[in-house]
Amino acid sequence: MECTVSWTGGLNTRSGMGFVAETGSGHTLMMDGAPDADKPDNGGLNLAPRPLETLLAGTGGCTAYDVVLILKRGRHVVQGCTVKLTAERAEVDPKVFTTIHMHFTVTGKAIPSVAVERAIALSHEKYCSASIMLARTAAITTSFDLVEI
Repeated sequence: MECTVSWTGGLNTRSGMGFVAETGSGHTLMMDGAPDADKPDNGGLNLAPRPLETLLAGTGGCTAYDVVLILKRGRHVVQGCTVKLTAERAEVDPKVFTTIHMHFTVTGKAIPSVAVERAIALSHEKYCSASIMLARTAAITTSFDLVEI
């Protein structure tokens, strides 16, 4: 796996702290920093997600992917899966994530809650590389709602 991240600034001072990531699979992702009222040259323009937001989003995508795949492999009728992540960061550098809560909403037909609970556990204990890495610095908790269609 590879990725190249490039600052979009250079001589264009209006670009602030924007970055573009080019992934090995041929996709691009924009990132930007928060505006800094005290030091405008150090801040971003708020034109894209923050780099740590993309880390959190990637983790959500990784675990949601696992949950859907595990449920589908169990022959469950899954029609939707969302995960809302909320995180807290350390107050001093490095400002790593210290807690992350993931709330899943799984929509489907006759899916037993024990199957959803098992899929989430398998993702976090075995398959989701992102959440397993983040668990080294953050206490990760999960919850879920099951919506019947």
